[in-house]
Amino acid sequence: MDSLKKTTSPSVCEIFNSMEYGPAPESDKVAKSWLDEHDRKFGLFINNEWVHPEGRKFYETKSPGNGEFLAKTTQGTADDVETAVCAAKEAHKSWSALSGHERARHLYSIARHVQKHSRLIAVIEALDNGKSIRETRDADVPIVVRHLYYYAGWAQLMEETLPNWESIGVVGAIVPWNFPLMLLTWKVAPALAMGNTVVLKPATYTRLSALLFAEICAEAGLPAGVFNVVTGGGAMGQILAEHRLVDKVAFTGSTEIGKVLRVATAGTGKKISLELGGKSPVLVYHNADLDSAVESVVDAIWFNQGQVCSAGSKLLVQEPVYEKFIEKLKKRLASFRVGKSMDKCVDMAAIVDESQRKSIAEYVEGAKEEGADVFQVEAPPGCYYPPTLITGVSTASKVVMEEIFGPVLVALPFRTAKEAISIANNTMYGLGASVHSQQLPLALETAKMIKSGAVWINCHNMFDAAAGFGGYKQSGFGRDGGREGLFEYAKPGWQTSEILPRPDLDLKKFGSVYEGGAPSLNGGHDGPVPVDRTYKLYYGGAQKRPDGNYCRTIRSAEGKILAQVGDSNRKDVRNAVEAAIKAQPGWEKKSPFNRQQILYYIAENLEQRKKEFMNLLEEMTGVTTDEAQTEVEKSIERLFYWAGYADKYGGTVQETQLYGTVIKIHEPLGVIGVVCGDRHPLLSFVSLMAPAIARSNSVVMVPSQKYPLLALGLYQVFETSDLPGGVVNILTGNSDHLTKYL
Repeated sequence: MDSLKKTTSPSVCEIFNSMEYGPAPESDKVAKSWLDEHDRKFGLFINNEWVHPEGRKFYETKSPGNGEFLAKTTQGTADDVETAVCAAKEAHKSWSALSGHERARHLYSIARHVQKHSRLIAVIEALDNGKSIRETRDADVPIVVRHLYYYAGWAQLMEETLPNWESIGVVGAIVPWNFPLMLLTWKVAPALAMGNTVVLKPATYTRLSALLFAEICAEAGLPAGVFNVVTGGGAMGQILAEHRLVDKVAFTGSTEIGKVLRVATAGTGKKISLELGGKSPVLVYHNADLDSAVESVVDAIWFNQGQVCSAGSKLLVQEPVYEKFIEKLKKRLASFRVGKSMDKCVDMAAIVDESQRKSIAEYVEGAKEEGADVFQVEAPPGCYYPPTLITGVSTASKVVMEEIFGPVLVALPFRTAKEAISIANNTMYGLGASVHSQQLPLALETAKMIKSGAVWINCHNMFDAAAGFGGYKQSGFGRDGGREGLFEYAKPGWQTSEILPRPDLDLKKFGSVYEGGAPSLNGGHDGPVPVDRTYKLYYGGAQKRPDGNYCRTIRSAEGKILAQVGDSNRKDVRNAVEAAIKAQPGWEKKSPFNRQQILYYIAENLEQRKKEFMNLLEEMTGVTTDEAQTEVEKSIERLFYWAGYADKYGGTVQETQLYGTVIKIHEPLGVIGVVCGDRHPLLSFVSLMAPAIARSNSVVMVPSQKYPLLALGLYQVFETSDLPGGVVNILTGNSDHLTKYL
């Protein structure tokens, strides 16, 4: 009997006592078989075919967890972008002509085929990115499938629900390495649903899942040229964005690259949406369920190794429970499992690349040098970084203010809700946030006060295709997901798709010269000398002299001097923006009905001075009496139109698959700078001002440089319409100079 005894280490008894997880490796044989079928050497995917251009260099893709070679991928060039974009442009002719039902069938087919290959996709994504197979299998792929089904539904309903909208054309999609396939689908699904074609540029580190997805699309029957993938270095994204045949740029990535792309597309007529970086706060009140909040924090910051743009990397805990909560968090981290990406039992896997791991480590070392307390657990050697908790830092610390993009959580105490909201909003970002409290009114009010594109209550990083996601401030603009995501890939039927060459501007010198006014000859006067007409600036509800004490002359269509207006400089811009910032919160707190009434009053008072504005339009611009009357009447009509929207665009309840209620609230952006052109000077001013203030924003308006008197004539209209001071501010002068500093 003794000979049959078998010794195990650890023993069964020891396993039961420790309850430690053993390894549960996922097989990568099928994934490697797919790589081998391509000889581990991938070309570009254009027109449903693998294209291997001659003379191209290759990039070696390695698995971050162990450095294992996976495949070589082509380093494309501008010529390859040209080929792919031309293929997409040609395919757009037939794809956009399909019925919504036909496009819905294609998206449905892609969704079904993704489901059939879900295991292969999950393994490829884990190998390529370094994240755990548990996350790719249980989070990434299901969200991909959900988006494809969701937008198949919108493709079917487009003709009925968006009857006067149509596709834009060719979409240049650029996605990062943290969620290679999921973020790809966030762009591709709505784009295809609306009838666009796509050229995708995946991140340098993570190209394989995009290439696999392209192959799956072809297998599912997607027509040639509708979806194309070009691989290459970082500069290739800008080449794609600047291509003359690309009508829309959809980008997810860093704020710095987002700025580059915004500059590259400015003035060309290309549509662009940017989902950029974040420094998302997690607020924990003293009355929160602390144990649940700990798990929420785990999801917020250590999901995907913290390489999430909406990662909850700034923890704010109310003082009465701060020490207790930190101890609970440390205890939770003590049992954290960091290991190989193919192990189904790990909580965290590898960082995407060694350069990223070093960047994370530098931030943490910097915090140590500042005197912070750093708590970490063990991590395997190699491209891994331990989950980290930093305490004892100031609100101005670099690790508090900057996006680290790694598994590093910074914790700060707060006393009152007002203080917590202030710390939460003290950032250039505005992507995500979460609030934890068992007192729902407190949580809802706090959520509304935090300036972020998405705010979760008692959870974090919960995504669904029906809930739009995106940010504001330097976290970008535009939305992925939801019905709102459709409008990023569609345009009104009346709108043309003319793409203009990029303006030849030296941005460093643009608008930098301040042109002070000089005396102007008027050619004499018949009769008495007219009374001087000099208009001041208007901000904070009062007329103000320009800081530079310069003015500019405004002439009639016949060249006669009509008046002089203040010539604003950057200090005037600062003053006007400060007035707008001060006024906006109070304006937002007014009821929609109150804002509506004020817009009606503005229209009413403009109607009473209709003849005056008509005469000024005729004299300044040289239009006929009928044309002047039409412009004034259209301006009044436009005020009525936007007054109607003041209380009819609050938001909706979104139908997601998440447990609980998902509410979309149409919040104001805040302070908006508006620069008007010379065409239809009154109507353009009213058309841009009215929707902004109807939806609770305050504005700094730069009226027509050539015909500013019409806007300045609205001073008294505003003052007799009960418009609070600072909601509308008007600066006259050189439009380029003021635009630069706005």
